[in-house]
Amino acid sequence: MRARATDARRAAVLGKPIAHSLSPVLHRAAYEELGLTGWSYDRFELDEAALPGFVEQLGPEWVGLSVTMPLKRAVIPLLDGISDTAASVEAVNTVVCTEDGRRLGDNTDIPGMVAALRERGIEQVDSAAILGAGATASSALAALARICTGEVVAYVRSEARAAEMRQWGERLGVEVRTAGWADAAEALRAPLVIATTPAGATDALAHAVPERPAALFDVLYDPWPTELAARWSMTGGAVISGLDLLVHQAVLQVEQMTGLRPAPVDAMRKAGEHALAAR
Repeated sequence: MRARATDARRAAVLGKPIAHSLSPVLHRAAYEELGLTGWSYDRFELDEAALPGFVEQLGPEWVGLSVTMPLKRAVIPLLDGISDTAASVEAVNTVVCTEDGRRLGDNTDIPGMVAALRERGIEQVDSAAILGAGATASSALAALARICTGEVVAYVRSEARAAEMRQWGERLGVEVRTAGWADAAEALRAPLVIATTPAGATDALAHAVPERPAALFDVLYDPWPTELAARWSMTGGAVISGLDLLVHQAVLQVEQMTGLRPAPVDAMRKAGEHALAAR
């Protein structure tokens, strides 16, 4: 264990905006369940310019940081090293402060996504579709590199985005074909659909959900359900939510920062559900 339960240890989530973040709720629930009475987890709103100064002043009481947009790439030069997983998508969402003073970066979004799928019995698929082409889409591709044996089709709004997704596919070893957003309804027939788009972007696709849909992973969690997820669930398809992803990536963060395994998945999920219901 990294420290005694009663020792004062700190962690926090950094990003901008940050007020909406559920990370404090999830991590604090884990600390309570694990009996870490001396541990605290806060949030700090920081942009890229303020990040170096914040990281530089971290003292020995700090065990780690959760990093969200727009800092996932900006934090990399400030670290002593990053994992192969983080390097594969050039994005760090987890910083672990070691007892010997090093700051090490990782990306738990990717294994968190895989864990959320496996929790619903999805161990492997022979093809998949991704809606969108932002930073989350590259993490989705990295996750699919672990479980998809065939082609991934990415539905995007511009040729520039299409080119980026094909490049990420080459880098991650995933066979990627791109298609225009006008054809996005075709995506819904895939064995696994991962929606990585902002709120409202997939609402118009809800009417096109097939009679027997397979699995939808919608990375949004607030508001929830999205129109697409609601329709998908009504027709009997499997739905994995952004809260599932958030919980599983936070589980891995808690385990790395505390040195305790397993992290309390159920308690963290219940805390997240309660917080969302109260909004």
